[in-house]
Amino acid sequence: QVQLVESGGGLVQAGGSLRLSCAASGRTFSGYAMHYALGWFRQAPGKEREFVAVMSWSGFITYYRDSVKSRFTISRDNAKNTVYLQMNSLKPEDTAVYYCAASGGGSSNYAPQARDDYESWGRGTQVTVSS
Repeated sequence: QVQLVESGGGLVQAGGSLRLSCAASGRTFSGYAMHYALGWFRQAPGKEREFVAVMSWSGFITYYRDSVKSRFTISRDNAKNTVYLQMNSLKPEDTAVYYCAASGGGSSNYAPQARDDYESWGRGTQVTVSS
């Protein structure tokens, strides 16, 4: 499995910005690092964990949930094994614990959106947006 550690959460006013980071470290397979998609999910109190964004290993494929399109941007630096989520124009409804997740075993353009397709998860970072 891949170990994931998120950072960058906090309290921000509506309309503000935050940048989340997720550092990955993990197993190799036959001496080669596995290619894995990195995604972000979030979970608000009393709600299911939901998909936010994903980027494939190649960086060519990205998906976002509709409510964050044009406001959030996912990026990754494979040399640093880190994925980022730049969040702009934040809204109170973005308040949640944000989780980083890794999904391996697919092609370099693999970018799953289903929670069950991810086998490694971070512990999460709290994002609170005040109105």
